[in-house]
Amino acid sequence: MAQDNNAAQDAELNAGMPEPEEFLADGEIEALKAERDEYRDKFMRALADAENSRKRSDRDRREAEQYGGTRLARDLLPVYDNLNRALAAIPDDSRAASAALIEGVELTLRELTTVMKKHGVVPVSPAIGDVFDANHHEAMFEAPVPGTKAGQIIQVMTEGFLLHDRLLRPAQVGVSSTPA
Repeated sequence: MAQDNNAAQDAELNAGMPEPEEFLADGEIEALKAERDEYRDKFMRALADAENSRKRSDRDRREAEQYGGTRLARDLLPVYDNLNRALAAIPDDSRAASAALIEGVELTLRELTTVMKKHGVVPVSPAIGDVFDANHHEAMFEAPVPGTKAGQIIQVMTEGFLLHDRLLRPAQVGVSSTPA
C-alpha cells in the first residue's frame, strides 16, 4: 500500500511537468547525440592509442633486452679476430716450444666464443665454394678463378657474426668472377 501511495505522490508532483524531451528542441537533441558520439569516438581512439603504446613499449623492452649489448658485442669482435690471427701466425716449427702459450690463447678464444654464444652472438662462417649472400657476406674483391662459378666464395678473410637474428658484422670474403 505504501508503494501505491508513493506512486500517487510522484504522479501528483510530476503532473503538469513536461517530459525531459520537451525541454529540448529536436535540433538540440540531435546536437547532444552528435556530441555524445564524438566523445565516444574520441574515447575509443584514446583506448586504442593506449593499447598500441603498451604493445610498442613491450616490443621495445624485448628488443632492448635482446639487442641491448650490440655495441659491446661489436667491440669484442676485433678481440676474437686478433686471437684467431695470433694462432694462425704461429709457425709450425715453434709450436712445440710455445705449447703452453698456444694453449692459453686457444683457451681464451674458446672462453670468448662461449660467452658470445651465451649472449646470442654466433659466427657466420662461410666455406670456400659457398654461394655469396649479400645479406651475410661482404665482397672484398672479385677475381676470376678457374674451376669456379661466378658468385662463389673463393676466400674468407674474416668471419661474420649475428646477434640473435640481426647481422652484427658481415663475413668478409673474396668472390669468383669467372663466368658460368
